[in-house]
Amino acid sequence: MREQRFTKDHEWIGVDGDVGTVGITDYAQSQLGDVVFVDLPEVGKKVRAGEEAAVVESVKAASEIYAPVSGSVVAVNDALKDNPGLVNQDAMGAGWFLRLKIADRGELANLMDDAAYRQFIAGLA
Repeated sequence: MREQRFTKDHEWIGVDGDVGTVGITDYAQSQLGDVVFVDLPEVGKKVRAGEEAAVVESVKAASEIYAPVSGSVVAVNDALKDNPGLVNQDAMGAGWFLRLKIADRGELANLMDDAAYRQFIAGLA
């Protein structure tokens, strides 16, 4: 079963074994508005939890995407280069940004589960 975790900066990570797929939440994409550009990292780049891993630009603003956990980038979603709107259409699925080989699974304990994230965004309204 895939484990899903969330950050307070509205990134999500879906964990399958030692690889995590990273994107932004539906809440985040709705706050950004229409996504027009995504700057993805190079495969092989090492990132630490909380560091910038990618950048997303919308008609409203540019925002950093932070790595939820530390690891090495093993894949990026090349489809976003030609169709950044995938982030708006399916933020929690086809609009993913990158995949990380997780360096320390213990860092996942610092992230929110689905119920905690829903409570967190409810408090933002």
